[in-house]
Amino acid sequence: MVKLDYSLSIFILGNKHLTNLTLKLLIFYQYRIMIKHFFSINKIIITITFFSFIGFQNLNAQEYKNNFWSHVRYGGGIGLNFGSGFFSGTLAPSAIYQFDQRFALGLGLNFTYNSEKNIYHSTILGGSLIGLYNIIPQIQLSAEFEELNVNRKFEPYLNFRNKNYWIPALYLGAGYRNGPVAFGIRYDVLYNDNKSIYSEPWAPFIRFYF
Repeated sequence: MVKLDYSLSIFILGNKHLTNLTLKLLIFYQYRIMIKHFFSINKIIITITFFSFIGFQNLNAQEYKNNFWSHVRYGGGIGLNFGSGFFSGTLAPSAIYQFDQRFALGLGLNFTYNSEKNIYHSTILGGSLIGLYNIIPQIQLSAEFEELNVNRKFEPYLNFRNKNYWIPALYLGAGYRNGPVAFGIRYDVLYNDNKSIYSEPWAPFIRFYF
């Protein structure tokens, strides 16, 4: 088809017996064919480019997904606090995203049970946001914000009304890290002597991530 068009062009330019109208019509026809070929080729190029772009985006999304989950670590912490007639135990599963060898950020859940002998016992449920920073591989600093729902029940003979309330806590801690395990001590800077689930703002911790 392309060869025929070029032959037609030569014929048009070389034939002196054609009228001006016929010549114009033939030239117009030739240009229509050339434009049609031009747009056909561009449609093919656009189509190939579009599907190449879609394929590249899907590849990038898959690589990002795989890379994201390779940085996620699962674990949590165990907390113990006890004093004169007081006991508190915490189980806190969580997941963190390890941005680099030093910094990680994650979310967690909190389940705590505590009691004070002959006075009350409590169950606590909540969630937390935790940040970890390793100054060196063995020394780990932490900051953890918790929002907890406390359900506290007093011994019947006390005639105290049972309580259910929310309380925030912000723990700043430091610990020793050995592989996936870290242990140390943390301090609640929002400690409330009347509402806090612990008997004092200082509490030891053990956390691990794999």
